[in-house]
Amino acid sequence: MTISKQEARTYRATLARLGGAQKSARGAPAYVRWVNRRLGRYFAAWAYLRGMTPNQVTAVSNVFTFAAIVSIAVFRPSWPEAVILVLALLVGYAIDSADGQVARLRGGGSPAGEWLDHVADAGKVTAIHLAVAICWFRFYDLDHAAYLLIPLAYVFVSAVFFFGVIATEMLRRIVAGTSRALGRGAATADTPLPAPALRSFIVLPADFGMLCLTFLLLPLHTAFGVMYSLLLVANSFFLLGALFNWFRELRRLAW
Repeated sequence: MTISKQEARTYRATLARLGGAQKSARGAPAYVRWVNRRLGRYFAAWAYLRGMTPNQVTAVSNVFTFAAIVSIAVFRPSWPEAVILVLALLVGYAIDSADGQVARLRGGGSPAGEWLDHVADAGKVTAIHLAVAICWFRFYDLDHAAYLLIPLAYVFVSAVFFFGVIATEMLRRIVAGTSRALGRGAATADTPLPAPALRSFIVLPADFGMLCLTFLLLPLHTAFGVMYSLLLVANSFFLLGALFNWFRELRRLAW
């Protein structure tokens, strides 16, 4: 299939529009900041020019992501399966960052679209660890059944982390809207904040993309178990720090 020069120019122009309408990089892990959002931008431009809606983009992302998650639980780990699994997870993750970009190109999203995206993400970040637990139970030679508590603990950490992010952002919006309605002048959130590169690398273990790449080790039972457990420990510490910071921030806010 050939692409005309006009189509190529339109695609480049759409990419340029997206380049100036990105989320803040502050606090974003390195993979999502420099890899995932860039890949999502390419798909968003393609999807927008073909008239796809943000909800359709979300659906495509979920097909890749949940097919990969199901394969973790269903198929015995092998190198071909691990490579295909990781590629599907990363493609789904990249497309997941495209739905919001398509919404911005179309002039803004909708509450229903944001709800759909968050519900799908909530399912993704918990189901993937349940799939790991099933995989370990079915295919790994575990010395003790207590090892299954590792992915179950990861389910808890991921669920609380995800809810904390969503609840904190929702309360920020409510307080900002109430402050503007009452004329308190608390509309300084649009001011760009610095986004240190070092911070993005420090929080890299909390990135879903990092977890996706770890599945390349799935056929190596011990290596995957060690790496997966280290990610759990890192995310547990990040969660404790985030909960403390979120609570301290919200205590300073007033309705």
